[in-house]
Amino acid sequence: MISDIVNFMFGCSLFFNALVFIPQAIKIFKAKSSGELSFCTFFGFNIMQLLAVWHGYLEQDYTLMIGFLLSFITCSMVTIFIILYRK
Repeated sequence: MISDIVNFMFGCSLFFNALVFIPQAIKIFKAKSSGELSFCTFFGFNIMQLLAVWHGYLEQDYTLMIGFLLSFITCSMVTIFIILYRK
């Protein structure tokens, strides 16, 4: 019972982790400027998320794999916008 609750909460947290990058991507896209955002920080996030996806795949933990894949996609949007709109 407790394990099911924790697994559900973990799945939800991975989904929300992916969502937190979207407002930043929208803000950069609208402003056409990446301002003070650190490329190194977001690139590091991308690397960690790819490693988590790989780990999820190897361990056959598909909740982990899909959750971090979604995070990788949304974080990559921010990283790409940082590169495109760097002035």
